[in-house]
Amino acid sequence: YRPEEGDMARRTKPTIDDELIDKLLEGREHGAGLLGNDGLIGELKKRLAERMLAAELDVHLEDEEQKAAGNHRNGYSSKTVTMAEDRVVLDIPRDRHGQFDPALIPKYARRFPGFDEKIIALYARGMSTRDIQAHIDEIYGVRISANLVSAVTEAVMDEATAWQNRPLEATYAIVYFDALRVKIRDEGLVRNKAVYLAIGVTCEGTKEILGLWIEQTEGAKFWMRVMTELKSRGTSDILIAVVDGLKGFPEAITAVFPDTVVQTCIVHLIRYSMQFASWKERKAIAKALRPVYAAASAEAAATALEEFAQGPWGQKYPPIVASWRRKWEQVVPFFAFSPEVRKIIYTTNAIESLHSQVRKTIRNKGHFPSDEAAIKLIYLSLRQIQAKWKRPPREWHAAKAQLAIQFAERFTLSD
Repeated sequence: YRPEEGDMARRTKPTIDDELIDKLLEGREHGAGLLGNDGLIGELKKRLAERMLAAELDVHLEDEEQKAAGNHRNGYSSKTVTMAEDRVVLDIPRDRHGQFDPALIPKYARRFPGFDEKIIALYARGMSTRDIQAHIDEIYGVRISANLVSAVTEAVMDEATAWQNRPLEATYAIVYFDALRVKIRDEGLVRNKAVYLAIGVTCEGTKEILGLWIEQTEGAKFWMRVMTELKSRGTSDILIAVVDGLKGFPEAITAVFPDTVVQTCIVHLIRYSMQFASWKERKAIAKALRPVYAAASAEAAATALEEFAQGPWGQKYPPIVASWRRKWEQVVPFFAFSPEVRKIIYTTNAIESLHSQVRKTIRNKGHFPSDEAAIKLIYLSLRQIQAKWKRPPREWHAAKAQLAIQFAERFTLSD
């Protein structure tokens, strides 16, 4: 056994023989220049692309309809095309009738497939147009204009619109709604606008981002529009909606989905309660509130809240008790669920985690010039995030059985 022979055996067998390589290198000055756009590699790219285009035209002209019409070759047209690393001038073959549209580099396209995706991937990571220009120039040695970056990323809006209008599942076991604040220029002023996101959990336990909405109007009217949109996209039932004090939401959702259980986020309610107290007092207050949300039933929870109200913390901070009582109608449903389901609807952490990842993408933006610009970048961020979602949450298997009992025929699993 010879080590060098073993090493060779493990190597990938070359598909281009040495004689061909020697022929290509014959008469050329060896050096790094061979690998550049003006060297052997650049020439190979050009020749290979032109051979592929010629082969495409051959197939096109062999079509029976083209033969019958008397179509044939009609020279070439020159076209500068951007590849991943550089720009190449290609001679594109033409047909007499002008019907040839090559798949390799379609009509009117100036970039090979894959180049746009690189720009979009950089944009999706929150890089500015100027940063993308510098990155492409530094890594690939290709200079691109700001207009090119804008044109490529603008094409994302069509995809985002299609995504926002796509059909949805007929039934969602749980839908989480929450908002993040984004600075957007509006009528000459930079405003803090609410961007609402919704995560739907199917009866199988898989998560799906249902859409994103930038608030244009206040309260119930806005939420009525969102709920109507979800219904028009195919959703006929939502079993549980988990929200965080969204104004007008309970009324809007029950108007469109009358059987939905609207549940306020308990964690958000606790956090709101903590805002009235000093840092030193918050741990003790949270402990005093625990009997309320950990109660076995709605009646026991009401009794615990009354005891808190009469206790030292309730007497010192009456607004805490008042905040729970204002939301009590959306707190009560929580106590009808089993511990397995409570773990899942206890908090909107699922959507807060989503917001946190989106914020990492948009944090370098001082503000967006328009709603469309905000939607474009947030959509790209959401697309990347959702691609990583694979399995249902660990708690889902236990919760699924409980939900199936509680909601009976409304809890529908796919065949």
